[in-house]
Amino acid sequence: MNRREFSFIMAGTAVSTLLRPSILAQPSGSGTSGISSSAAELYRRALVFDCNSSPPWQNGRLPLPQADLDLVRESGVCVIKWSIGGINADFEETVHEIAEIQQMIELHSSYFLQVRVPGDLERAKREGKLGIIFSFESADMFGGEVARIAVFRNLGVRVMQLSYNRKSPFAAGVMEPDGGGLTPLGHQAVREMNALGVAIDLSHANPQTTSDTIAASAKPVIATHAGCASVHAHPRNKTDEQLRALAAKGGVMGIYDLPYLTASPKQPTVDDYMAHMEHALKVMGEEHVGVGSDVGIDPFDTSPKGLAEFNKYEEQRQKSGLAAPEEDRPTYVVGLNLPRRIEVIADQLLKRGYSAAAAEKVIGGNFARVFREIWTA
Repeated sequence: MNRREFSFIMAGTAVSTLLRPSILAQPSGSGTSGISSSAAELYRRALVFDCNSSPPWQNGRLPLPQADLDLVRESGVCVIKWSIGGINADFEETVHEIAEIQQMIELHSSYFLQVRVPGDLERAKREGKLGIIFSFESADMFGGEVARIAVFRNLGVRVMQLSYNRKSPFAAGVMEPDGGGLTPLGHQAVREMNALGVAIDLSHANPQTTSDTIAASAKPVIATHAGCASVHAHPRNKTDEQLRALAAKGGVMGIYDLPYLTASPKQPTVDDYMAHMEHALKVMGEEHVGVGSDVGIDPFDTSPKGLAEFNKYEEQRQKSGLAAPEEDRPTYVVGLNLPRRIEVIADQLLKRGYSAAAAEKVIGGNFARVFREIWTA
């Protein structure tokens, strides 16, 4: 496995992007089995937004197979935020990856659209394409230089984090609970991101970095892929205090599909996922919760071969020292391991008594709203 594949695994954007689905993709033109007609109609008309995902991506090999392009289109997802650059890619490697993804978008322009401005969100929905927002989970590609934020912003990176799980020159991540918060350089980075209209993502920020950044930012901040610590205590899950502060700032948190929704060794289910979502809705309000699955559009391969591949990659992640606690289960939620997983979430919300308007906000409207606010001067 090369450095880039390892970086992608460690970014947490899901092993599923490296493993091919076996029998889990929906047949052409179909909705999701067992979905109510009201949820199917809501999903059809909504701007469906997964704030941490990726299309099928085989180590940069192009063109993409037609089956992968069909899977993307049939997923019904309108916009994704794609974490690129891994957690250890330097400036040059990250620029190279951006160029490769831009080449993919250019080559398959009938299927993909790079999202740079708010109007691109609606354009992706209108044109039936997958809008792709470039984002970073790491800060390694900056090399400690605030000036590089503008360089990457101008290459189309519209969402950035200040640290991954450990410390960076800007801030401390969740695996450094006593590592402090924003550094002086981090405060400079926040001001620069605000000025450039770059969204600040706190998904991997430790508590001090989270509170420091919320206080320092002049614009809403987001946590694109996380869970609720009150439902399951884990470093990657946010406390109620953090959820309230994020919402008070105008931000949005996306609920992820990772094993950290439940205690080991249980593989999380749809009910576990919805426990986190409903708690976030209760604490934050329906304007501030979304979906950030942290897995690829293509399903996780649950075949023996797929699980063996996962175990191999996870062993390397553990050896890297960057793995989180309870990182001992495959990256999927039982019942959501399919391309149209957000349709299932919409159906669950309606069946649990939430209004269609609230469900539409959660499955896309809230993240679309906050990005319009952040990206607009």
